[in-house]
Amino acid sequence: MAKDHEFGFETLCLHAGALPDPATASRVTPIYQTSSYVFDSADHAASLFNLQTFGNIYTRISNPTTAVFEERMAALENGRAGLAVSSGMAASTIALLTLLEQGDHIVAARTLYGGTHSLLDFNFKRFGIEATLVDADDPAAYAAAIRPNTKVVYAETIGNPVINVLDIAGVADVAHDAGVPLMIDNTFPTPYLCRPFDWGADIVIHSATKFLGGHGTTIGGVIVESGKFPWDNGKFPGMTEPSAGYHGVRFYETFGDFGYSMRARLEQLRVLGSALSPFNSFLLLQGIETLPVRMDRHCANALAVAQYLVDHPLVEWVRYPGLAGDPYYALAQKYVPKGASGILSFGIRGGQAAGARFIESVQFLSHLANVGDAKTLVIHPASTTHRQMSEEQQIAAGVAPDMVRLSVGLETLDDILWDLDQALHQSQR
Repeated sequence: MAKDHEFGFETLCLHAGALPDPATASRVTPIYQTSSYVFDSADHAASLFNLQTFGNIYTRISNPTTAVFEERMAALENGRAGLAVSSGMAASTIALLTLLEQGDHIVAARTLYGGTHSLLDFNFKRFGIEATLVDADDPAAYAAAIRPNTKVVYAETIGNPVINVLDIAGVADVAHDAGVPLMIDNTFPTPYLCRPFDWGADIVIHSATKFLGGHGTTIGGVIVESGKFPWDNGKFPGMTEPSAGYHGVRFYETFGDFGYSMRARLEQLRVLGSALSPFNSFLLLQGIETLPVRMDRHCANALAVAQYLVDHPLVEWVRYPGLAGDPYYALAQKYVPKGASGILSFGIRGGQAAGARFIESVQFLSHLANVGDAKTLVIHPASTTHRQMSEEQQIAAGVAPDMVRLSVGLETLDDILWDLDQALHQSQR
């Protein structure tokens, strides 16, 4: 796009990374449903594999439809480059493994999504990578946990399912003082509500399955890098020394401000194989086109629901950063001033048993393990998404036995409130 004009977010959602198809003049990005691509010659093939020429080799590595999704996400996050993968968990795994190896250490927020907690506490531990989980609200706790072998600090903009808001700038300062990047899971706010790079983050990941796609049809993930981290600071030899995994290329020297993305693509995605299908890339592009409109409604409905639940006699507590009385309200005003996303949690009078009866009593609210859908979704985290954690770990992560997580959708607000009210009353029987 024109370099002398700064386009608005809504325009980027519709146009970034895409031009009318040169072969057919199609205005919509085509689905390039192919496994591989024809080379012009033996020299052309060799130059592609040697990274001397940019182009497509195999869809596990890159694809024209997926490239539009990657470029659009980089533009929306105000980043340098993106890498699309097959799921949000694949995004977390590839983003971290690009930086970590046996003997390394990661500092992460204690209030992480259950799948990410398992990745750090179980899978990475088997690889000889250790994680220290700290109080997500205290930048000093991150600083105290950093070791000489720490390679990354990891947190969520808005925690899942505690709905805590991170002091991104404070934690970024801690990470940078230690010479390591801050990696942020920005799934809940999306770049429409928060751009972590503006507050000092270095790498952003998303489960695109959620609000980006928006309709519960498509699994996907994406990694975006800011292009600003100094990978040649002496702590990341994998970025500066010849790669044994790809022709001896020096990623930071060769690719500069998108060297991290290229290393993630060529040393991780190429080998691990968690590629996003072209069809799913197409579906995610369709979702992103309406992202600003949907997020405005998600935020408005969620705030109204939270206000309703605060005053409900059968609700013990509500956590939603958009509420003036919420402990994260001030941070929300700083980092997500347009709205605190569409997800909240609350506790039902009667504890876990009442919570189960509530979930079994909803009429059109959907009981399933997802968030960010156009439809309103409900789940009991302690017995599902965080079930693999011990009771002590759940409590430490802020997951109470009576907690219900609600992903507020786009239905008529009065209908959402009606279903919540009738299910709350059923929960007491």
